[in-house]
Amino acid sequence: MAITEYEDQIQEIVSKADHSKFIYDFLSVYDIPRATVTKLRKGMNNLAKEASAVYLKNKLYFKEGNGDLMQDFADLQERVDELGSKPRYLLVTDYQDLLAKDTKTNETLDIEFAKLPQYFDFFLAWNGIEKADFDKENPADVRAAERFAKLYDVVVKDNPEATRKGLNLFLIRILFCLFAEDTNIFEHDLFTNRVKQMTADDGSNFDQFISSLFGVLDFEKSQRPVDTPSWLNDFPYVDGDLFKDQHESLHFSAKARKLIIEAGELLKWDQINPDILGSMIQAVASEDSRSHLGMHYTSVPNIMKVIKPLFLDGLRGDFEAAKGNENKLQQLYDRIGKIKFMDPACGSGNFLIITYKELRQLEIDILIELNNIGVSTMYVPSVTLAQFYGIEIDDFACDVTRLSLWIAEHQMNVKLHEQISDAVRPTLPLQHAGDVLNENALKTNWNAVVPHGNDDEVYLFGNPPYLGSAMQNKVQKKELASLVGDDISAYSCLDYIAGWFYLGAKYIGDTKAAFAFVTTNSISQGEQVAPLWTFLRDRVQVSFAYQSFPWENNAKNNAGVIVAIIGFVSRKIDLKSKTLFDNNGFSKTVTNISPYLSEGSDSVVVKQNHPINGLPPMMKGSQPTDGGGLIFSRDEMQQAISENAELSKYFRTFIGSKEYMDSEPRFVLWLNQEQYLEIKNDPVVEQRMNVVVKARLSSKNKTVNKLANSPWRFQHIAPNFSAGREIKGSLIVPRVTSQNRLYVPMGIVDDETIVSDNAMYVYDAPIWLLGILESRMHMCWIKAVGGRLKNDFRYSAGLIYNTFPMPELSVRRKNEIGNLVMDLIDIREEEEGSISDLYGAPLAGKNPKPMNDRLLKIHQNIDTVVDRAYRADEFREDSQRLSMLLKMYEEKVKTIGQ
Repeated sequence: MAITEYEDQIQEIVSKADHSKFIYDFLSVYDIPRATVTKLRKGMNNLAKEASAVYLKNKLYFKEGNGDLMQDFADLQERVDELGSKPRYLLVTDYQDLLAKDTKTNETLDIEFAKLPQYFDFFLAWNGIEKADFDKENPADVRAAERFAKLYDVVVKDNPEATRKGLNLFLIRILFCLFAEDTNIFEHDLFTNRVKQMTADDGSNFDQFISSLFGVLDFEKSQRPVDTPSWLNDFPYVDGDLFKDQHESLHFSAKARKLIIEAGELLKWDQINPDILGSMIQAVASEDSRSHLGMHYTSVPNIMKVIKPLFLDGLRGDFEAAKGNENKLQQLYDRIGKIKFMDPACGSGNFLIITYKELRQLEIDILIELNNIGVSTMYVPSVTLAQFYGIEIDDFACDVTRLSLWIAEHQMNVKLHEQISDAVRPTLPLQHAGDVLNENALKTNWNAVVPHGNDDEVYLFGNPPYLGSAMQNKVQKKELASLVGDDISAYSCLDYIAGWFYLGAKYIGDTKAAFAFVTTNSISQGEQVAPLWTFLRDRVQVSFAYQSFPWENNAKNNAGVIVAIIGFVSRKIDLKSKTLFDNNGFSKTVTNISPYLSEGSDSVVVKQNHPINGLPPMMKGSQPTDGGGLIFSRDEMQQAISENAELSKYFRTFIGSKEYMDSEPRFVLWLNQEQYLEIKNDPVVEQRMNVVVKARLSSKNKTVNKLANSPWRFQHIAPNFSAGREIKGSLIVPRVTSQNRLYVPMGIVDDETIVSDNAMYVYDAPIWLLGILESRMHMCWIKAVGGRLKNDFRYSAGLIYNTFPMPELSVRRKNEIGNLVMDLIDIREEEEGSISDLYGAPLAGKNPKPMNDRLLKIHQNIDTVVDRAYRADEFREDSQRLSMLLKMYEEKVKTIGQ
């Protein structure tokens, strides 16, 4: 049940004139069986002996108050202490006030009866939800978003002709008024009380009321008309341009008015987190995001992973070093008021809000330290909203960002006064935030938004949109092409987010500015590494990086995606050391971070047409382009042979990635022209060749059209697989396999098998090669250098196999690896299940499927032997393997002159 449903149902109960059935109605809101509540009503399972009391075993002891509520509660507590098994809750009410206790946590509730809907979560243990767990869901923010989703829907339905801008601006202003009256910016409950007092129940004059209110909030009281009624003059001057634009006239129904009043009475606005609320309110106005309220906001811990190594750790370190020194403290105080921050894809402002709050806290801590060392100064603000900038393509998100920054400012003003009693910083009139532009960041001059000189301290950060090259629409592809075309010719393979890295590098130039973005880890994998990082490494250097980790937030349904975080500074800065974080958050200091986010040089791996490692060539399998005419399932082949036994000699096993993984091959008619002429009149062959001809003639490819004249022939026949020629066994490599596997399953197929174009193969491969390719060493190369199809590994001969660094292998070492490979093949045959089943998905999150134990053990034995072929010392972690491989690649490329 949604939060608002609990609140609304309980609100209806407490609003009744007759409360004689209160406790039964209240229990019915929760997961108490209906039959149990019905029996209680009839007195069948009520264990209470006194009148006006209800005792439901293990659940509740309830009693109506008789005058002195505290005494009534004490009497009830004494009675319960005598019981053998205690109910989870004690509850006493006289329907004016309410007292309750959770006997498990000893938490108590002492509230006005009318406010019970706001505290529905106190009783969630009846639903099997402990309050500590519920609090993790950020109920204040979720409640606000859910209530405003309802309000937004009603207002939109009542105003089909209204502009989106007008609706969104109304929503933002209402949000501010409700927050203001609950946090002492306005007089407490001023807005909600005026709505109740000055508007009709049917909402007929609500638009006039709201228009009058919004009209005065942008003017100081001295500037308002002399005939302004007192109920309006009670509201203070707000400014900040929040109420500058004229209110768009709207129609309001009784339901809309009721929802606004409930938002004022039922929500705890002082518990709002502006960074989270902003994201959810933005989702309210976005139909495609409505079902995911709270799903896509960036959690504070994840934001801190970006801003701490980018600048906050440095500032905090400087503060620790300045303690006890008035001059240094004052210099730092002045410095933090001059730094500029920009999020060029700010959304609803999460990064800006958290950064602002952290800078304000540092400001407070500096003042406290100055007081501690005896320095008494009049409070003069240092950090202001004018230092914070954003670019966002969604206009409503820009408005939400500004509102959220104002909320954050007020919260920090309150915190300032709490921690330094003589320091007061008024929230009103609202301060103007730095520019939050409603623009396309890839078409905007960032330096025009935040001008900076060589010595200015500026930090850019954020979580720009990802969109792999295959996911971009034509407009987005054109934007990237127009942006980077002169500097990065191979832009077609770039992720959309590459545009932000490109502009970030150009913005930094030779200055002291720095930037860090959250990005999918694909930015450091696959084909795009060479073109993108060749551009980046000439201008900027990686100052810190988080290797791949799941990007999650605290929402119930978090948006799980694998990301990296990369920070950059100018190449001109002499950076002696850099920080590399692994996927567990542990850091180490390194001299350089490679484009693959490992310790190592800036070299990038470039696709090669031929192996540079001395290995035999790897090729793509044979491609039929036949509309399915040449390919048979096992049953179809057996049926054809049963009708004409002569056909059996023309069939070959046909295996691609799926067939290999499922251990369920298909079959193919494998013919040359002479063989085709021998059997073309067979009814099955004739029917199948007609399918091929039709498919090829319908193709838009002229080359394929011509192949209709040779229906027996594959469009692409892999080398050494010509029909009628003796062939040998081959090593088969699936082109795509799950990233959740510890190893990419590869194998050997016999000399009667045709490998399809859905797989790669190495003809007549030595047996030890399978051991090399199935090793952890090779998996490190696949993960770092290879690309992805969605989130799965995509194996590439040019980028992975042909570039894989190989050490010199002795005959003894090859034999040692080969013997283990034979054991591996034996185990696969002995264990039940397909290759897919045997290799499982042990890294698959909530539903891992373990890898076969015997297979895992033999793979680990192979890993040990292969590792020793690269170096005598044991590798402690994969990052060491990757660092060595990249160094070997760099040396190899130098020796061949590339």
